[in-house]
Amino acid sequence: MADITRRLGWRHLRGAPTAHVRHHRSGRLAHDGPGLSFWYRSLTATLSEVPVDDRELAMTFHARTSDFQDVAVQATVTYRIVDPGVAAVRLDFSIDPDTGSWRGTPLEQLGSLLTETAQQHALDVLARTTLAAALVDGVASVRERIAGGLAAEPRLPATGIEVVAVRVVALRPEPEVERALRTPAREQIQQEADKATYERRAVAVERERAIAENELASQIELARREEQLVDQRGTNARREAEEHAAADAVRAGAEAARTVRLAEAGGSRVVQLAKAEATAAREVGEARAAAQAAWLRVHGEVDIATLHALTGTRLAENLPRIDSVTVSPDVLTGLLARLGNGAAGGPDQ
Repeated sequence: MADITRRLGWRHLRGAPTAHVRHHRSGRLAHDGPGLSFWYRSLTATLSEVPVDDRELAMTFHARTSDFQDVAVQATVTYRIVDPGVAAVRLDFSIDPDTGSWRGTPLEQLGSLLTETAQQHALDVLARTTLAAALVDGVASVRERIAGGLAAEPRLPATGIEVVAVRVVALRPEPEVERALRTPAREQIQQEADKATYERRAVAVERERAIAENELASQIELARREEQLVDQRGTNARREAEEHAAADAVRAGAEAARTVRLAEAGGSRVVQLAKAEATAAREVGEARAAAQAAWLRVHGEVDIATLHALTGTRLAENLPRIDSVTVSPDVLTGLLARLGNGAAGGPDQ
């Protein structure tokens, strides 16, 4: 929109570099070009402002494929006005001389023209294409067909419009159909994921088996080496025992030889010592027997009272030591009674 200011009944317009301004004064063209700045009177001026920059028009429309499936097409068309004079004549780009705003809706008219033309060519190509083919190669074919159709459309050059680029953003079926089409792919992806999981598990099991086999082989090798160690220890022990036995045999033979030599050298002396020991033992036995016989003979001649006294003495010698003796009244009474009886009968006896 042009920038317009007011000064004492005059108006000043300042245009943008991307806007082509046409000023007619009393039916005659006074100013024509982009980025103009000039004074004018609103009662005698007719102004038109045509944008000459690149503009993008987004469009969304529905189409039907050859197998009667509805699809939604999202596209963007980039265009620009290359001939502002023709466009200003074919479309209403006039602006209010007081406010600078468009009196009509020229860009909406231009958008409708481009949208209808693009939609016509897209419907034409999709009507001969199945849904599966449209989803696979439909974007490229629809883009080429729209670009070719817009380039060949005679109304656009006649209006001063040039199409710069055409982009097809998406081509999508209805939600139910899209879900149905996604199901096989999802199932296949899930199967591949399950297959990868099973393969990973199989690899893990194989690795665990290899590890177990390595551990078992290690245990077998360890047991074999332990067996070798036990055999070697037994061999060493047997060899050591044989060496000890041989040494003992040598030592015993030497001792026996020494004993034989000693016996041969001093045999008579040993016999004499043995005879002397036997004689001494016989004499000691005879002396003990004689002493015992004398003891019996002496005791046999002694009277009974003396034997009792000797027996009491021997018994007293063998009794334990008595530090104190407690005599109860009953025992003392009995002893006194006996002593009394003994004293009474003593002189008569």
